[in-house]
Amino acid sequence: MRAVTVAGIGKTAFGSFAGRSLRDLTVEAIGKCLADAGVTADEVGAFYLGNFAGPEFMGQSHLAPYVAGEAGLIGIPCTRFENACASSGSAFYHAYAAVSAGLVELALVAGVEKMTSQPGPKVTEILAEAGDTGGEGRAGATFPALFAMIARRHMYEFGTTREHLAAVAVKNHANGAKNVLAHLRKPITLEQALAGKPVCDPLTVYDCSLVSDGAAAVLLSAGKPGAVRVLGIAQASDYVALEQKRDITTLMANQVAARKAFAMAGLTAKDVDLLEVHDCFTIAEILALEDLGFVKKGEGGPATAAGYTALEGEKPVNTSGGLKSKGHPVGATGVGQICDLVIQMRGQAEPERQVKRREVGLAQNLGGSGATSVVTILGR
Repeated sequence: MRAVTVAGIGKTAFGSFAGRSLRDLTVEAIGKCLADAGVTADEVGAFYLGNFAGPEFMGQSHLAPYVAGEAGLIGIPCTRFENACASSGSAFYHAYAAVSAGLVELALVAGVEKMTSQPGPKVTEILAEAGDTGGEGRAGATFPALFAMIARRHMYEFGTTREHLAAVAVKNHANGAKNVLAHLRKPITLEQALAGKPVCDPLTVYDCSLVSDGAAAVLLSAGKPGAVRVLGIAQASDYVALEQKRDITTLMANQVAARKAFAMAGLTAKDVDLLEVHDCFTIAEILALEDLGFVKKGEGGPATAAGYTALEGEKPVNTSGGLKSKGHPVGATGVGQICDLVIQMRGQAEPERQVKRREVGLAQNLGGSGATSVVTILGR
C-alpha cells in the first residue's frame, strides 16, 4: 500500500442557506479544495461523494455525477456513498483505499447535505430513517429519544450527570464561537445549558446538534506533497437497532474502528494531540472519549468537566465547535472533520482557537446510533 497525503481541502460555511442548492454548495467546496491543492478538475482520477438523504431533502437522485458535472469532473468514476451521518467518512475511507492501492493518483472526496429545505418535522422523519424503522421507528423513537436512552443508562451505570453533558455543550459552543465558518457562533454558560428547552429527558436543546446546510471536500494523493498524511484509517459496523446492541453505553463500532486505525498507524491514544469527534448529542462525545480509549469507561463526563478536552486541555476535542456549534449537515460531517483537523495541523486556524500540539489528529465519524463508525488518524 502506498502512502497517502491530504493534498487539498475546501469547506463552505455551515448554516441555513435558503437561496443555495446542494450542488452549488458542493461545487464551492470542490473549487476551494482544488485551488488549495493547486490542481485542475481534469487531473482528478475519481470522485467520491458522501450524502445521506439528498433524494428526500432535495428530490434529486444520481447525485455523484449530478454534482461532478457542474464541477468539471467528467469522464471519471463518480460514486455516492450513504452511511447515515458517516456517509462522507465512508466515502473518505474508500477513496483512501483506491489511492493507496494504486487505482488512482488523485481522488476527490466531498460531503454535502442540504437539510433546511424541509420543515423541522420532515427533517426529523428523514433522519429517523437511519435507525431501525421497522422497530424503533414504529414505536415513535427518533434519534433524540435513542440517545436520551443511552444517556440515561450511562447515568445509571457510571454516575454521569446533566452537568457533565452540559460541560460538553459549553466547551463546544466556546470553540465554535471562534470559528468563522461555524453555524452557531454563540457562547453559552453552564447555567444556560442546564436550563435549555427540554427535547427528550435528559437532553435539552443544548445537548442536540444543529440542522445545517453545508459541504466539504478533500483531495487525496499518492504522489503530490501534502502537509498532512493519513497514518491509519478503519471503518466498522454494528447492529442498526439499539435493542440489538450488546451494551448501549459502549458503541462497539467505535472500539473496533479505533483499534484497527491505531494498529495501522502504529500509535496509541497517548500519541494523539487533538480530536474531532461525532457529538451529534453531548452524550455521543462522552462515549467517543471512552470508546476510543482516551479515558476509562464512565470517566468521559468528569474528564470533560475537569477541562481535559478543552482548547488548552490535555486532549483538545472539537476545536471547530463540533456538530453542536459548527453545525451538522449530515453528509458533509465526516469530510468536514478531516478539513478541521488539517486546518489545525497546518497552523491555519483562527489564532484564538489554534492549538499548540498538532502533530497527530484523530477524526471519528458516527452513523446512526453506532451502526457505522469511521476513525481516521492523520499525522504531519
